[in-house]
Formats: sequence, structure tokens, C-alpha cells
Amino acid sequence: MSGPEDVLLGGCLCGDVRYRAARPSSPGTLCHCVSCRQASGAPAVAWFTIRREDLIFDKGAVTEFNSSEQVVRGFCGRCGTALTYTHGGHPEYVDVTTASLDHPEAVPPADRTWTSHRISWMEAADTLPEYPRSRHP
Repeated sequence: MSGPEDVLLGGCLCGDVRYRAARPSSPGTLCHCVSCRQASGAPAVAWFTIRREDLIFDKGAVTEFNSSEQVVRGFCGRCGTALTYTHGGHPEYVDVTTASLDHPEAVPPADRTWTSHRISWMEAADTLPEYPRSRHP
């Protein structure tokens, strides 16, 4: 990592884990695979990929879970925030959840992956009514 403008900051919901990451050299993605959905409880997960040495934990550490033979997912052991994904086929890289960034707008997804697993109602999600805050008055 070079200058501060090249660094992304992020962490978990409870604040026990904080990290610094280099800006990715390739665009982020929005993954629809079943395992990402189950690990996050969300219909899709936004990720960006960086070299493993470009992710530095300044506070705390991830708890790891082998979600399959080749995949290790990292999360906060206290609040459960999904944070990282590594694959045995390319251990020199780590995927980081874009929404765990302090400013997730810095790494927008450029594509969608595993769309064959996409939940059917996600197609219509952009046409649903919107509320700037809660639906409840």
C-alpha cells in the first residue's frame, strides 16, 4: 500500500475488527452464489479482491470457517459480520466484503457472478417501492 488515498478502511458492525486494505486493481463483483447468500443472510454479497498482503487488521482478527473444502470465510467472532473469503486455488488473494468498508461507494461492483444461483425475485428488486428510511412512520 502506498499513500493514504490508496487505502480503504473498514470493519465489522460491533467495531471489534478493523482493517486497512489496498484499493483493488480490478472492479468489484456482486455474487449470487448459494454459499455467499447463506453465509451472509443476504440475497447477494458485494466483494472486491486484493493481494493477501494488502489486507492489514489494525484491530482484532477474523474468526475463520471452512465453508467448503477449498473455501475459508472470515467473520467477526462477536457480531458475525462477514468480512473475508479465500479460496485454496488462489491463496495469494483475499476477497473482502465491500459493504464492510467505511465508504463502500469507493468500490462499486462492475458485474454479477453466479447469476445461475440468483433468487428469482431479485430481478424485480429495482422496481419495488422505495422509502428513504423506515417503512414505518
